[in-house]
Amino acid sequence: MMLRVLILSLTLFTGFAHATVLQRPISLDTGNGELFGSLLLPKSDNPVPVVLILAGSGPTDRDGNNPDGGRNDSLKRLAWVLAKHNIASVRYDKRGVAASFAATPDERNLSVEAYVNDAVAWSQKLKSDPRFGPLILLGHSEGALIATLAAPRADAAALISLSGSARPVDQVIREQLARSLPPPLMLRSNELLDSLKAGHTDANVPAPLQPIFRPSVQPYLISLFRQEPAKAFAQLKMPALIVQGSNDMQVDVGDARALKAAKPDAELVVIEGMNHVMRIVPADVKRQLASYKDPNLPLAAELGGKLIEFIDGLRTR
Repeated sequence: MMLRVLILSLTLFTGFAHATVLQRPISLDTGNGELFGSLLLPKSDNPVPVVLILAGSGPTDRDGNNPDGGRNDSLKRLAWVLAKHNIASVRYDKRGVAASFAATPDERNLSVEAYVNDAVAWSQKLKSDPRFGPLILLGHSEGALIATLAAPRADAAALISLSGSARPVDQVIREQLARSLPPPLMLRSNELLDSLKAGHTDANVPAPLQPIFRPSVQPYLISLFRQEPAKAFAQLKMPALIVQGSNDMQVDVGDARALKAAKPDAELVVIEGMNHVMRIVPADVKRQLASYKDPNLPLAAELGGKLIEFIDGLRTR
């Protein structure tokens, strides 16, 4: 009987916790297309911190899912961790992606600058809302670069870089491809990277390299390759947290340390065993890839704790 009462009590408590968080659609008219997102807002008599969550590269949506990489709900689950600790969040589909596809349907018109402008516009919307207190930008993977570039213009209270690269992205791609491509394709890949780095498109893309270097995405890559993440990070004046997993197959711990070196007053947290989709997964390629398609895997427990500790600490700075 006592066990049944305990189970009932836990069920009621869980339901109450969810009921205290408002989950609402939210949109932004940029003047150049409408963007759509999700708001999680804990009920509170006072303004609560709000985190603007910026997704990673390619067609990754507001929840952290990618049609090419699978569904893992990483950013959605992260938003709920924050909400249950009285921290609001907005995560949104980038222009050209998912519900915001119509904002820029042709990927030839995408650019880093447009993504940064959108992040600034979202920030202005949230900062003008009396329900919210300090604004924190949180970028995952490529989103960390966008957040870094947007944060000064957004006058953000803080920035969180989650699995963000310190190096120009062409260097990261070159390193990743070197692990898997045969020499002839690697040679052609390096030629394409050199051309794009110099600001020139190249229509001669072999079929195996089309997913990465298709002509329609090359203008975006040109805008991306001219960015210098560590240099931009060094210019930040607000508090910053760098979070990196030791078992991340896409971004190395060395990048996190380089960001820390660029901004010595930033806080660096390396989570042992965490991979790119924020799960604790062994450094085994098969199990790593499987985690990208498993939304039921729990997030690394240490991740939520570190984020909440950092955000709560902003009040005392």
